[in-house]
Amino acid sequence: MEAQLCSRIREESFALVEEKGKMGKKRKHSEANVAEPPKKDSDAPERPKRTLLGWKNPTPTETKETVSSSPIFRNKEKVLVTCSRRISYRYRHLMLSIVSLLPHAKKDNKVESKESKGSTLNELVELKNCSSCLFFECRKQKDLYLWMAKCPNGPSVKFMVDAVHTMEELKLTGNHLKGSRPLLTFSTNFDKDPHWKLLKEMITQIFGTPKEHRKAKPYHDHVFAFSLADDHIWFRNYQISVPHNESDKVDRGGLDKITLVEVGPRFCLNPIKIFGGSFGGPTLYENPFYISPNEIRAIKKRKQAGKYAKKVKAKTRRKMHELENPLEADEFADMWKE
Repeated sequence: MEAQLCSRIREESFALVEEKGKMGKKRKHSEANVAEPPKKDSDAPERPKRTLLGWKNPTPTETKETVSSSPIFRNKEKVLVTCSRRISYRYRHLMLSIVSLLPHAKKDNKVESKESKGSTLNELVELKNCSSCLFFECRKQKDLYLWMAKCPNGPSVKFMVDAVHTMEELKLTGNHLKGSRPLLTFSTNFDKDPHWKLLKEMITQIFGTPKEHRKAKPYHDHVFAFSLADDHIWFRNYQISVPHNESDKVDRGGLDKITLVEVGPRFCLNPIKIFGGSFGGPTLYENPFYISPNEIRAIKKRKQAGKYAKKVKAKTRRKMHELENPLEADEFADMWKE
């Protein structure tokens, strides 16, 4: 009986093992034939985009075909601001104040002012993913030159910077929020000559903050004024001051109570040359009225040297006059010697 029971238990256990194996195989077969998850419908509505002014829902006319056929222009202008070595503290403060005024600017280390500075700056602009460059070049710790270039194909302009006043030096009362977009204003005589038109376009592209830049605020509260006088470009920065009192509140369209308060900095740009390339190339324009500061200093030294030469000539003339016209002998000269 025990032998029969043992054989029966073995048979039942073998049967259970076979059933489990079949069930496992069926399960694997069923898993292989499971339907794939449904793909995302390509015609599904797009999710709204988040902007500085809130959530923006795409219009029904904006489809992938229209976007690919007519892409929307987006201003990706970035400006690299750097300077040369051995720059004076006043000019360095001017550069830092311009960097603070331009939220789309990137500051970099100092560059050696040599003949090969153009290739070095073009490489830096490419590494920083910028499209323009402002290079402050200081010579003899006295003279400041500003290179304004569109990289890497040009054009580029070399300015002589005069009448520099920084924001800390003037202690002006105006103040505006950092990162806000400026309004650019130009005098009407910028449209007279072609080289002034070119400079106006370059200044607009470099100093104008892009509309949807991540560091820019979505409003305007200051003005960059570029005025043309005596073949010089004069730069001023003004804050738009609006009264916030209930009695003095400005109605929409009313500009009578809006005032401008100067913030700074101030400087004057004297164009020297306009080149066709970036930091070099063919000369498109050369200022015929430009006089280098070295020549001005040499003229002053000549004038000072002329004063000394006049004194020496006067002394020699005096001696010659005394020799030619001697005085008569005095009768009473030896009277009191005894």
